[in-house]
Amino acid sequence: MTLSASHLVLRAKQLELDAVRHLVERVELAGVVGQLIDALQRERGVTSIYLASAGQRFQSERQAALAAVRPIEASLLTLFHEQGLLTQGATARTLSLMAWVLLDLQALAALRLQIDQRIPTAHEAVAAYSRVIAGLVELIYQLADAAPHPGISRQLVALVHLIQGKEAAGQERAVGAALFASGACSEAQQLRIVKLIDAQEHSLKVFEEFAQPALQALWQQQQLTPNVAMLERLRRTLCTARHGTVLDARLSDSWFEAASVRIAALWQCEVELVEGLRQACAAQLDATQQDLRDSEGLLRQLRDNPPPHTHAVSRFFNTAEQPDAAPVLGSTSDSVSDTAASAPDAAKVSSLEELLQAQTARLANVESELETARRALHERKLIERAKGALMARMGLTEDAAFRALQKTSMDHNRKLVDVAEAALALPELVFGPRTDTHQN
Repeated sequence: MTLSASHLVLRAKQLELDAVRHLVERVELAGVVGQLIDALQRERGVTSIYLASAGQRFQSERQAALAAVRPIEASLLTLFHEQGLLTQGATARTLSLMAWVLLDLQALAALRLQIDQRIPTAHEAVAAYSRVIAGLVELIYQLADAAPHPGISRQLVALVHLIQGKEAAGQERAVGAALFASGACSEAQQLRIVKLIDAQEHSLKVFEEFAQPALQALWQQQQLTPNVAMLERLRRTLCTARHGTVLDARLSDSWFEAASVRIAALWQCEVELVEGLRQACAAQLDATQQDLRDSEGLLRQLRDNPPPHTHAVSRFFNTAEQPDAAPVLGSTSDSVSDTAASAPDAAKVSSLEELLQAQTARLANVESELETARRALHERKLIERAKGALMARMGLTEDAAFRALQKTSMDHNRKLVDVAEAALALPELVFGPRTDTHQN
């Protein structure tokens, strides 16, 4: 086959169409992963009360949560198989995360059996569930990375940060429920609650920035409900109690209900966001398919009626605008006739150029708009890497590493992402020499 401009244009259009189809699949997968995260968050929350109360409470709630999780787990495994990601250009990172998700889901059976026997503590169980959910959140982040369309990419950034905020809210529910149900206050868990509240605020701020206006309005409206005030009062009760204070175990129900209502509000936003993504993907798919059909029709016309070489030359040299130039062919009437005959051919050439120019301009605009969305995901990646570097180099826990980044950011009035970047480049100058002792 002879290479031509039309072949390249159509191939470019086909690649765009393939990218949109893969994006549709990624959105569907992200939707199911989000459902599983929500179900596991519920299971984690009721399990924390079940274990903290020595199995005396939330037995039926735990069984209901287990029944809700299992079909979603099966749906995710089916979707992994049906999408055939192994043959559709998935990155090594995505496949690795999928492998970890599968391993984590397989390990849940053993964890649940231990919980039946009340072997782990409530906080150990919360940590175990949180590790599983963290892998699922990371998979959604990977699915959202490098989406090829700005509007969809912005919504995916909103989805990633909404799910991160919702996970922090889920952990807060589980930790607080365990504290209230046990009746004993713990300073370490109080600090963890404070950190989780901060993490929610940061993630949900980014979510609001990238979400569609209707979704922003929905979330802001949900912040004005009496339940939010109730949750704030319970937060103060929990976070201001002195270490060793006996907590009213009866408040565990109120805490769990108030935190659950907040998570349900976040879940409603997530459902709306995923549905909006589906609609945006469907519209983009239709538009890309129509664009491909239009381009094929135009190029077919150009192939069937190619412009003569002489007419192409006249366009480049534009002899009509040179008054001193003599006619090249025939008389004046011949020249006028040739010009009239060449007009459709010149229009065809112009159409091809316009098609190429429009495609080039559109791709340039898309790249510019995508940069904002990529920056948000890149900043999150930098902060996670900086936390890992501090944990490895300075012997910090994950919580302590994040607090060190936050404190340095506030002390020096610099953005958190700038501090993270500096920590990766010059950790000794930013945080001092390495220590061999673990800090909490």
